[in-house]
Amino acid sequence: MNRKNLPMVLMLLAGAITCIITFIRDYAMVERLGILLGVLVLFYLLGSILVWTLNYFDMQNEKKRKEEGEVIEKEAEETAEGREETAEDREEGKVSDGEE
Repeated sequence: MNRKNLPMVLMLLAGAITCIITFIRDYAMVERLGILLGVLVLFYLLGSILVWTLNYFDMQNEKKRKEEGEVIEKEAEETAEGREETAEDREEGKVSDGEE
């Protein structure tokens, strides 16, 4: 999933909302710009933390999937080897099919 733009989108959305609120409440221009700068920096940092956290969880999930995949593959190989050995034993007459 593409999360690279998430901090910027979050920052711009928060900035737009801040601009509207400061305009409605009739703040002075210097106050508007100061508040806007603070909001933009804050929400960019929050968005970056969110992206880092989501990527960290994805990395953990991917490791678990790989480990589970390896376990499943090993079990499948062992089962296939067991079946091959049983088939070979039957052909050689080592294992009876319950006909004793």
